[in-house]
Amino acid sequence: MKAEEVLKIFEDVQALLSGHFLLSSGNHSNRYLQCALVTQHPKVAAQLSAALAQPFLNQDVDVVLGPAVGGIVIAQEVAQALSRGGNEEVRALFCERVDGKMALRRGFSLQPGERVLAVEDVITTGGSVKEAIALAKEAGAQVIGVGSFIDRSASTPDLGAPLTALLKIQAEIWPPEKCPLCQEGSQAIKPGSRGL
Repeated sequence: MKAEEVLKIFEDVQALLSGHFLLSSGNHSNRYLQCALVTQHPKVAAQLSAALAQPFLNQDVDVVLGPAVGGIVIAQEVAQALSRGGNEEVRALFCERVDGKMALRRGFSLQPGERVLAVEDVITTGGSVKEAIALAKEAGAQVIGVGSFIDRSASTPDLGAPLTALLKIQAEIWPPEKCPLCQEGSQAIKPGSRGL
């Protein structure tokens, strides 16, 4: 899938927003991607996830792991695409915060030596996916890569595994104390999963 096709999908469902946004990292930005507006359409979510799975088809992935909330649907769809692509059944797990730290709950577990693909909807600083990777490594699993619909990072973060993204989008990102939009009197909104 070409980057222009991915961008058009996000624009068509109005998932690429312009304004003044508070990101989950605490930074501010002039652009925001609301991937839930994309993944609410099962055919589109499956299409994007199949494209994201493509580079990993021959890498013997055992588990696709996504941080809640953004990585849940994507983990499921990428695991399904990998399973259809000739792999044995690939499991889809998600991790979630418990007392501020990522954890596997609901009976989920990773085994030593399992090959894990970490996935996320949007990478900005990579904080949540880094926590997911650390969790997998603590269990003795091998993280073979990171997949994301969108890479919005200013410079590709060191995630501890190679990043594959369907689309790279440039957005201005500032610490709150240096945000020019705040200095103009604008109020940042937080439309994401941990926000309003």
